[in-house]
Amino acid sequence: MHPMLNIAVRAARNAGKVILRACENMSQVETSQKGSNDFVTNVDKEAELVIRDTILKAYPEHAIVGEELGHTDGKQADYLWVIDPLDGTTNFIKGIPHFAISIALKVKGRVEQAVVYDPIRDELFTASRGQGSQLNSKRIRVTKSNELAGCVLATGFPFKQKHHLDAYTEAFKALFIQTTDIRRAGSAALDMAYVAAGRIDGFYEIGLKPWDTAAGELLIKEAGGMLMDFAGGANYNNSGNIVCGAPKLCQAIVKEIRPVLTESLLK
Repeated sequence: MHPMLNIAVRAARNAGKVILRACENMSQVETSQKGSNDFVTNVDKEAELVIRDTILKAYPEHAIVGEELGHTDGKQADYLWVIDPLDGTTNFIKGIPHFAISIALKVKGRVEQAVVYDPIRDELFTASRGQGSQLNSKRIRVTKSNELAGCVLATGFPFKQKHHLDAYTEAFKALFIQTTDIRRAGSAALDMAYVAAGRIDGFYEIGLKPWDTAAGELLIKEAGGMLMDFAGGANYNNSGNIVCGAPKLCQAIVKEIRPVLTESLLK
């Protein structure tokens, strides 16, 4: 295992211990609202602190950006760790056992190492650029699905951007008619890891943030998949609008949803 991936795994497992302890005593979890339909807990923050501490002990000059604690500059600015300490906070608050820790390392703007860790199931998804993707050290691949027929997709509702609901609903209908079914589980990081593992065929969502997708991006690419924006381009990191899966399936998804989306979603 690459030394930097090893640190990412250690950080994810340390954060997992924090989250699992909290699961055993949910009465101690403090919840607040940081935006429209956007919640954070003391556990998110504690998990991020643990991740940051683990990384900075090994690489004190690296930069870090996290969902809860923002950006920390480092002398070696070419190395940027991108952290979501608890992706699926609403699931966690409600006691739904489906959430994950996401950690990615970007080197000169390109994701080189990735970890998505599900502490409830003790499932560790990892990838190093050029080395493939693994689940608990076993190689994983995206499915070979090239068309929507027979596929199971995953998605996330635009709960933070409800002004896109009409366009999203039209896109959902266009895809739902063509596919076997569509899942909405509440953690984009796990959805993308599941695409990499071939558990679901493809995934699409509106308005994601870099910490939601950075690790999943490398997991999918190293598992033989592709990512694109809603127009079929490569602007997904800027727009936050993402489609992923096997290359031909991504193209099929875009072909169905592009005609029903607004111009703002196609940028």
